[in-house]
Amino acid sequence: MPANYAAENALGTIGAVCWTIQLIPQIYKSWHTKTTEGLSPYLVLIWAGSGVFLGVYSIVQEFNIPLITQPHIFATLSLVSWCQCQYYSRDWSLKKIWIVSITTLAIFGGFDVGMVFAIRPSYRSGNTRGVQFFGIMCSVLLAAGLLPQYHEIYKHKEVIGISIPFMLIDCLGGVFSLLSLVFRPEFDTIAAVAYSLVVVRVFLP
Repeated sequence: MPANYAAENALGTIGAVCWTIQLIPQIYKSWHTKTTEGLSPYLVLIWAGSGVFLGVYSIVQEFNIPLITQPHIFATLSLVSWCQCQYYSRDWSLKKIWIVSITTLAIFGGFDVGMVFAIRPSYRSGNTRGVQFFGIMCSVLLAAGLLPQYHEIYKHKEVIGISIPFMLIDCLGGVFSLLSLVFRPEFDTIAAVAYSLVVVRVFLP
């Protein structure tokens, strides 16, 4: 299929909007009910890490701006959800949460920027192994993050604490992001796998 930058950006933007707001229903649900029972803190923490890896991959691959912003927003909101888990389930103080969250964001940001500058020169010279590692690690972390959530489901014998709108919007974000890749000059298989996992994981529980 011929490259269509307008379609790529349009679909990527819709995906970015979905992933901008996807965790808001989950964050609201946790805030409204004042509990995160049934939501694994390891799930959202691992997902935050996966967003960092996908962020590096997206920047080095020079994706469109919406697809670059997606993983960074996803990582930030995942970290917010993780902080809620610590506040409601482990009784962390707000001071401790602010210190830990800001420190974690700084580490994530430093890692993101550092890795982009580290692997971009080799990528531009034709060595793609470094950037492929980050794309593959994103997929691995997205899948691995489901394991502790499955443990929560097994422990409670039902799905609780998960916002249904969150899962549906998350799925739509993956669908539109995946479609945007179709209109790139060259289809990106690694990114497609990562986006497909986002869609598939919604239906697995």
